[in-house]
Formats: sequence, C-alpha cells, structure tokens
Amino acid sequence: MHVLISGAAGMIGRKFTAAIASTGTLGGETVTELTLADTMEPEQPDGFSGEVTSLALDISDPQAAARLLSGRPDVIIHLAAIVSGEAEQDFDKGYRINLDGTRYLFEAVRHQSASANYCPRLVFASSVAVFGAPVPDEIDDEFLTAPLTSYGTQKAICELLLQDYTRRGFFDGLAIRLPTICIRPGRPNAAASGFFSSILREPLVGKPAILPVPDTVRHWHASPRAAVGFLVRAATMDTGPVGPRRVLNMPGVSATVAEQIEALRTVAGDAAVALIRREPSPEIMRIVSTWPRGFAADRAIALGFRAESSFEEIIRIHIEDEMGGEL
Repeated sequence: MHVLISGAAGMIGRKFTAAIASTGTLGGETVTELTLADTMEPEQPDGFSGEVTSLALDISDPQAAARLLSGRPDVIIHLAAIVSGEAEQDFDKGYRINLDGTRYLFEAVRHQSASANYCPRLVFASSVAVFGAPVPDEIDDEFLTAPLTSYGTQKAICELLLQDYTRRGFFDGLAIRLPTICIRPGRPNAAASGFFSSILREPLVGKPAILPVPDTVRHWHASPRAAVGFLVRAATMDTGPVGPRRVLNMPGVSATVAEQIEALRTVAGDAAVALIRREPSPEIMRIVSTWPRGFAADRAIALGFRAESSFEEIIRIHIEDEMGGEL
C-alpha cells in the first residue's frame, strides 16, 4: 500500500505518520511506500522500512497536486490547510490554500482516474466549523451546515466537492469533521481555538496561560490520539455502509471551559489552575461563539469511530503521550 499524507509536517500528520511507521501497516495492510508533503519538507519517520518521499511544496500551486499523484497512492490523507484564525485574518490565503489547494488535489485524482483504472481512498479532514450559530446544544447528523467563518465556509465547500467527486467515481472519499483537537502538543498556533489547549498544556508544565473567553463557553473536543484513530478508521473501513452521504461528524467530549479547568484541577491540583490568567478577547469570542457545543455523532459511532469519554481522560492521554506519563 502506498499512502500519501498532505500536511504531513503538522501535528496530526506527524502523529499519523508515526502510527504507520511504528507497525509498518495501516488497518492491517502492509504499507510499502509513504509520500509526505507540506510547505516544509516533512521529517523521515523513525523505524519505517519502506520507501519514503518527502516533498516541500505549496498545495495551492496548480502543479503541486500532479507531483503528489505521480506515484498513484492507494490512500490519500488530505490534512493540508491553514487554521481558523489565520483563514479569518487573511481571506485570500484561506481560499487559496483551503479551497483551491483541495480542488487541485481532487482534480489531479480525477485526471489520473480518467486515464487508468485508479480510484484511491481519499480522506479529507473537515471541521465542526462548518456549523454556525444558532445551534442546538447537541447537533445531530441531520443538522444543516451554515458556517459563519471563512474557514468553515472553505471546509463546507470542500465537503460538497468530495461528495460529488465520489459520486462520479473519481475516488472513494470520506470527509471527517474533526472536533477541536485538545491537548495539542508543542507551541501555540494561529487557530482561534488554540486557547482550549494552552490553558491546560502550559499549566501542566508550570507555565502561565491566557484564557480569552468566559468559563461558560462550551465546545466539542477529542485528543490527538483519537484524531489519529479517526484517520486510520476512515482510511481502511468498508465505505459501503456509509452510503452516498460521505461526511461524518466525529465523536468527542462536550465540555465548558470551567469543566476543562476542573479536570485540570483533578489531575494537576490548584497550583496548575492558578497559572491561568483571564484576558478577554472580543475577536476570539466572536469566532468561538458561532461554533457548535456538542454532537450526537450516531452515524460515526455506528461505523466504528471512537473518542474519549471525559475531559480528564483527554488530559491524562496528553500526560502519557507527551510528558512520559508523569507531571
């Protein structure tokens, strides 16, 4: 099996690559070749015995997708995107990368399928940002998409393209709407949702963190470990039971900021909580207030997708995966 990962230098891309490298398989099938692409050349994964091609390219370059498809990968994991806050601040860049880059990739697959017997599995990382206020406390699988950010709009358009290209038989596509991934390791990024991770990640290592929204804000979360599991499942499952509606809301944990903080207190104590400093940001609150608060992800759960059951579990997974299991 040949696997292509766009956005492979990002956090989820690196973790997904490492998961393949650790066993040399994806869904029980041997992976013989990896193509890793990002704006900077992705690092070679440790322990992988197959062939690895690492490419530094701009997904919004119309010629880039043809390079990615030259080896006719069996599985395509499309993660390349700019994040919500950056897409809102830079309108042109958001549409160029998140929409045009995705469309170029889809078109490259279509042209390959037209000239040969080729129909890869294509997994597109979408987002719960495709939904916009007013929203119920729990969104079901029938709720309409009505994004109120440029990022959410870009993702929603790509979902429609994926469904149409799949319907036409150009590829076997699945779009998975990821919850906000928490706790993200490493340094903060430009995502409007970044504080959900930083108010936990920094206090866990004795550093201060800024909370820009009220404690009452509720949102939908899953760990990086769960995100990798979503991708593995989407890349390898039988898509027959999915039917023609190829977009799935992923499971997760609904929690208020206050509940996040109390989970931090349970795991790390009052000293960690005391490092959180409240500095309201109207701009971040404007974006976050349009996002969903919770989901009934019945279709995805019935199809075998799994996430955490509590926020305390999410914190303990971060400690185990990123901190060697100890505070």
